[in-house]
Amino acid sequence: MNKPLESLAADWQQYIRTRTDKYFSKTREIVEKFGDKAVTYGVFLRRGVLCAVNPAIEALRQYYPAQGRHAAIPLKVTRLYEEGAFVPDQKPLFTYTGSFAALAELETLILQRTGVACVSAYNAFKMAMNLKNVAFIDMHGRHSTGDDLSLLAAYGAAIGSRMAKLNGAIGFIGSSQDLTAHLYGHELGIGTMPHGIIGYAGSTLRAAQMFVETHPQDKLTVLVDYFGREFSDSLEVCRWWYKEYLPGDPNGTRQLAMRLDTHGDRFAEGLSYDKSVEIVVNWLHVPNEYEAVRYVMGEEAFDADSLNITKDRVRRVLFGTGVSVASVIQLRQTLDAAGFNACRIVGSSGFNLFKCKMFANSRAPLDSVGTGSFIPENFGDTFATADIFMYDGQFNVKLGREKLFQGLRP
Repeated sequence: MNKPLESLAADWQQYIRTRTDKYFSKTREIVEKFGDKAVTYGVFLRRGVLCAVNPAIEALRQYYPAQGRHAAIPLKVTRLYEEGAFVPDQKPLFTYTGSFAALAELETLILQRTGVACVSAYNAFKMAMNLKNVAFIDMHGRHSTGDDLSLLAAYGAAIGSRMAKLNGAIGFIGSSQDLTAHLYGHELGIGTMPHGIIGYAGSTLRAAQMFVETHPQDKLTVLVDYFGREFSDSLEVCRWWYKEYLPGDPNGTRQLAMRLDTHGDRFAEGLSYDKSVEIVVNWLHVPNEYEAVRYVMGEEAFDADSLNITKDRVRRVLFGTGVSVASVIQLRQTLDAAGFNACRIVGSSGFNLFKCKMFANSRAPLDSVGTGSFIPENFGDTFATADIFMYDGQFNVKLGREKLFQGLRP
């Protein structure tokens, strides 16, 4: 049975009041008692981001009263940056004007919908621009705390990806979740197999065969690290795929990829630190480990790192355990030597901004990356602030914030 409008309005009020900070509810009561004013808020973050504020603006328009005494002061939202534009730190992203009594309780909800999307947009853009020829898959869902964060982070990543595509990158091509697939232009999420199905099947090859028998039209991406046989299992699957499956099933999917997700505490099959150094040195055509690190970092950054902090991080990405540059090179060379040049390589596990940049500088032969690491590593980066700087058209702001809003004075 449909609820009457009065009941729906009451439900919205209850929804807002149970989620806002309590002092905003008390503020509303004070303003209602002593008289309303038209106020103007400015919203900003304390770090540079890409503008991704549509979720916040949509919430404002959804929750602002369309009727009643507070609706006498109409809501006005002013965007200061287009969606996807770079916003320097402590620069207002947008302003909104309306009834103080109506807006007071909305501040918490608006700020919750601002920071995550904007920081995720910035991170996704940087990752995609670092690896311009690599397709990214949004796999953040399992690291999210729920639907709200998933949708905000994915919206931000989609905005960052859109801007990267405008600058020549492949960007993000889809999501692992149906929930967020529409943000990348799809109805459904994409993905093939988790590690669990390989344990269930008993072998990497059998897991691949079971997948194809169940989903014959889907692209096949095979996880090859479960048994620590990244290169051997890749070859075994490729032999079956190209020599047995494809000739016998001309209507099946034609795309095969191997996904490296090697645990961070071990080297990929047959590799060691020294072997990894040898692989990368030969790949980059440099004489030794020292010059490989210098090449990847760039001479200026290399010389500036007097404490070797960044150099050690670079070494871990190039030669270390887990999904390293060396392991990706080794897989590519192993596949090519066996004639499986068409098989693609997907990397996952810890592909944050830094790792993406190091892979790019190394010219690592990756085709795709599955990652959720565009979600802010430091959640404090997402903390947005909203300040009132106008009361009934008069400039009045907290001392110390005058410069922030100086350009917005009437």
